[in-house]
Amino acid sequence: MAERESVVVLVGNPRPRSRTTAAAETLAEHLAPDGDITVVELSRLAGELLTADHPHADRVARTVAQAGLLVVATPVYKASYTGLLKAFVDLFGPAALRGVVAVPLVVSASPAHQHVGETHVRPLLVELGASVPTGAFAVTESQLADLGPALAAWDEAWRPALAAAWPGARTLAEVAP
Repeated sequence: MAERESVVVLVGNPRPRSRTTAAAETLAEHLAPDGDITVVELSRLAGELLTADHPHADRVARTVAQAGLLVVATPVYKASYTGLLKAFVDLFGPAALRGVVAVPLVVSASPAHQHVGETHVRPLLVELGASVPTGAFAVTESQLADLGPALAAWDEAWRPALAAAWPGARTLAEVAP
């Protein structure tokens, strides 16, 4: 099904074109280098999310729910994901992400907050019905200048699980030089 082959990057950073967005785009391009990637920055929907009517946000939610691979990226704010991400996912009903394979991505200032992907974002995605076959891609702000080593370590640990869950993923043997 072509819709389930699509890659969507959902960014909960309240600032457009943030470093979180750049990291999420890098991860998505790494996972699906030949894929068509749609980037959704929730900062562009912020004014609509808490209103009674949110037609643009509803359209975006449908796009997210039809993804084959969904990268959900957030900076760490107060030891959790952003309120902007929470406001958006509150638009979803139960099991709205069934059939979607999701990868959490968190950017934190301190290594002490890298657990946020596992303790907060993963359960959120599972609650919405997504399959989360990998650990979160967690990086600190100091790693953003060169994501290569973090991507390599994440690949080593999680690429086989992602390849088993999402047909669009290539195996480690296919991406190795």
